[in-house]
Amino acid sequence: MRLHHLLLTLLFLVLSVGSGFTQGVRNPLSCCRNIGICVLIRCSGNMRQIGTCLGALVKCCRRW
Repeated sequence: MRLHHLLLTLLFLVLSVGSGFTQGVRNPLSCCRNIGICVLIRCSGNMRQIGTCLGALVKCCRRW
């Protein structure tokens, strides 16, 4: 029975820590907070997309 409690606690911990990484960047303010910049169409070669700024065409990009 104690093993079940331990596994349940471990599962809760893993899910709660991972939940912070599922929130996407969807506006210019959150893009700037994540050290990103808003660019049109697509990110350059040394940058990766971390979200969108105003819609599907404006991407939030950050350096690797």
